[in-house]
Amino acid sequence: MNQAVWILLIVAIVGMGIFKPSFYSFGILSNILVQATVLGLLAISISMIILLGDINLATVGTAGFSALMGALAMQRGLPVPLAIVLILLVGALIGLFNGLIVTKLRANALIATLAVNMVLQGALLAITGGKTITNLPDSYKWVSQGSIGRFPILPIVLIIAFIVFHLIWTRTTFGRALFAVGGNYRGAYIAGIAVDRVKIWAYVVSGILSGVAGWLLSGYMGAVTSSFGTTYEMQVIAAAVIGGVSLTGGRGSVLGVLAGTLLLTVIQVGLAILGIQSTLITLAGGLMIFVAVLIDASRNLYNSRR
Repeated sequence: MNQAVWILLIVAIVGMGIFKPSFYSFGILSNILVQATVLGLLAISISMIILLGDINLATVGTAGFSALMGALAMQRGLPVPLAIVLILLVGALIGLFNGLIVTKLRANALIATLAVNMVLQGALLAITGGKTITNLPDSYKWVSQGSIGRFPILPIVLIIAFIVFHLIWTRTTFGRALFAVGGNYRGAYIAGIAVDRVKIWAYVVSGILSGVAGWLLSGYMGAVTSSFGTTYEMQVIAAAVIGGVSLTGGRGSVLGVLAGTLLLTVIQVGLAILGIQSTLITLAGGLMIFVAVLIDASRNLYNSRR
């Protein structure tokens, strides 16, 4: 499946270049990587939970609320490094809360995280009063807006994140436990895996990643808006599923998630460059999500017949 996604990505890049040769310019290609960074981090964040056979719909809400807490803290004089730590801590605490209610209270992950996401987005709207928080310090925005030579820093963050989580998923006990729990919950429990602990830690790490995404997106925008990150809500699921992470849990790879992230970004940026109306770009995004569901259903049907 991963190979198919990479082939689709190559076809999309070639196709965009045929219709718009300037698509291959350094500026556009680097912009695609910049645009893919936040989506990629959120896609990894939600993929960790999907691997467990659960879902975390609070990733975007966590990103927005965490960024808001950091922005408000800086307005009150908190140094930038500590504000970034605060953002990650808020993300971790939200993840911990999600993990506890899913494991200890046996709450349905879909409903529980959807409720948490609504609470977080409602809190962001209430605290900001619908206004945009701006005037973020330059040092806070440096990673998101800075560059090394001509090359922006954000894609470097994306690459490092995918390398780190590829190693975590494939080379660590925790990573193997994620696949074991998602593949066979009872079997993992019988094998001696502390299932609840694995789930809780997965939600915590997911929350931290969402916090990082919130920091980078707010730094890139130079602001925290009342509708912060809402355009990513369904895209993150699509990127994960198109990349081969099964909605039933237990199957997926970081490289597949990277391919799904880049594919979605190439299509959206490419359509915008071709002058397609924004409404049609939204339609294309919806179709991609639908395709992701069909791909996952087809994959599960194929595996069940083997």
